[in-house]
Amino acid sequence: MTKVDNSYYLSQQPRGTTGSNLGKDEFLKILMAQLQNQDPLNPMEDKEFVSQMASFSSLEQMTNMSASMDRLVDSQTISPVLQYSHLIGKEVSYNRYDKETGQVIETPTSDVTAVSQSEGKAILELSNGEKVYADAILKVSSPSSD
Repeated sequence: MTKVDNSYYLSQQPRGTTGSNLGKDEFLKILMAQLQNQDPLNPMEDKEFVSQMASFSSLEQMTNMSASMDRLVDSQTISPVLQYSHLIGKEVSYNRYDKETGQVIETPTSDVTAVSQSEGKAILELSNGEKVYADAILKVSSPSSD
């Protein structure tokens, strides 16, 4: 007689939760199987069907909300404009370089009027008409009152 491998026993199998892994498609498949295999002389009651459809609707709304929240978080963490928008109205200092030598000629200060984006980098538009990359800023402070 052959011996049965102990690893095939149900008690040896890992247990998982089914609720967290089921999605809309699985829910609909279960509902359709239930409707197809119901006893024609004793069909599912209206209340049960409405309850299951409400559960499905709730699941679908939660799935859509989760996807929307994921998109919102992604858009806020990726956008350089959003990351640096708090600098609008602040006074910033930055280095101005000589184009030929690459040496610092001065360190002007100006107010940030807008933030834009180019090639994935934030560009600060200043009240003096210049545009500088956000990573070139040396100092941020409250605007001086003139």
